Amino acid sequence: MALFGFLRRKPPVRDAAALADFIDTQSAFLVQKGIFEYARARAGHYAKVMFHEADFKAAVEEARWRAFPLGLAMVVEMVEGELRPHAAGDLAAFHRALTATALAVFDRYPAPAPLDPGDWAAARDDIAHVVERCAMHPVKRVVDVPEPYTQPYFALMPIHKKLRGQDFDTTRNYLRVALCNIHDELVERLDADAVAAALSRGG
Repeated sequence: MALFGFLRRKPPVRDAAALADFIDTQSAFLVQKGIFEYARARAGHYAKVMFHEADFKAAVEEARWRAFPLGLAMVVEMVEGELRPHAAGDLAAFHRALTATALAVFDRYPAPAPLDPGDWAAARDDIAHVVERCAMHPVKRVVDVPEPYTQPYFALMPIHKKLRGQDFDTTRNYLRVALCNIHDELVERLDADAVAAALSRGG
């Protein structure tokens, strides 16, 4: 049966715990896939050699940890936009619980070795305000969510600035498409009314 495991549907997202796991997995996937694919594309035929070099592996490790809070912010904003219309009653309680969920995901990871603990703490402070910022404007289209995060994300790429060329738009398009795909998966798996109700009750 293991041979056909890929045919199994992923489990539904029906409560805050399942939502946290979804946010965690998809945030990491969003930023890491972009970093690895961009580095491979830029390295071309030298990719296999480069990916075995200690200095490059260290640069990738630092980039992916610095990028994780950006991915987390994007996915949380996308989730907020999907759930907000289903959050009947106390919208402030819903937003507080979603913030707590985002911070709980962040807190699964202690300060990574490549980063200064102060930088990691500052990233946590920013995550604490993501949902608050979302609440200040109408729900964005998913395709527009990555816009404020694209430049800081692109700046983290483990490729020398002189070799990046005109790749900013490519990176923006990657984030847009990837986040839309993550949104499609969320919609397929999400019991929006149940999760929004759970969050509105405080988790």
